[in-house]
Amino acid sequence: MTKKNLTIEPTGPARTFLDFPLELDIDNLEADIAILGIPFGMPYSPDAMANEQSRAPDALRQAGLDSSYVVGHYDFDLDGHLLDHRDIKVVDCGNVSANMGDHAEHYRRAEEACRKIFKKNTILISIGGDHGIPVPITRALEEFGEKFTLIQVDAHIDWRDDINGETNGYSSPIRRASELDWIGDIVQIGIRGVGSARAPEVEYAKAYGADLITAYEMHDIGMDAVLDRIPDGGPYYLTIDADGLDPTIMPGVISQTPGGLNWLQIRKLIHGLVRKGRVVGMDLVEIAPSQDVQLTTMVHAERLICNFIGATVRAGYYD
Repeated sequence: MTKKNLTIEPTGPARTFLDFPLELDIDNLEADIAILGIPFGMPYSPDAMANEQSRAPDALRQAGLDSSYVVGHYDFDLDGHLLDHRDIKVVDCGNVSANMGDHAEHYRRAEEACRKIFKKNTILISIGGDHGIPVPITRALEEFGEKFTLIQVDAHIDWRDDINGETNGYSSPIRRASELDWIGDIVQIGIRGVGSARAPEVEYAKAYGADLITAYEMHDIGMDAVLDRIPDGGPYYLTIDADGLDPTIMPGVISQTPGGLNWLQIRKLIHGLVRKGRVVGMDLVEIAPSQDVQLTTMVHAERLICNFIGATVRAGYYD
């Protein structure tokens, strides 16, 4: 492998997501959808780089069904087959590699990989990792030259400027995104409980104009009303923290918080957002495999990603 391809691990994962083809040469990528593992966020302490969530990309790959079953059988979530019998190419690009002697190098490699994928006009599905990984992804959105609406599903608002002097950790991705010229509206769904935010972060988010939709408001007004509050047309980027979903369907997280989105709500959000406009990518982060219960988190994570794939196919993204 040449140096310019060092953004991706040379050997790839032990198993790809749903056994889709492994593609490590993103410089010559030819795919409609690319799965990319970004395992490591920026740590808040010296020993926190390889945290529990860093195992999630490969744990989800290992836990999944085989693609012949998922692709070949009728999917009632989609009212048809996953790829709708269309010539859609889905590949797994492995994991962004890290340098434990230079933690920031992981983000540089992740941003480079995402920029290359976006330049190919390929839909990105990224699996984290903690919620720091949208930092390099949102930077890479610059490639489109458009103003994005950022949609976040999370129990927490993630507007901290820094923790222990680190400005790019999992408490800061929305604050960092708000500083980018190509990020416009920000809609945050499922906020609840207690996180790292203090009153100044909440006021900062409100001053920016972020639409903070608590889980309780969302349950009261319904997901259709939430979708109505998202600006039409896109382009959109969707970031989903697993703790934004209720722990009854995603127990495998570090910060379990009652009252999150249920399965019907997150599915409606995905399908509704894809129909509203172009979604160029999504990430799913903060899964802690050792905290899962009978693969409940993994089953819902796989279903979530499959619904996103199937929704984009049916929205005519690849026509």
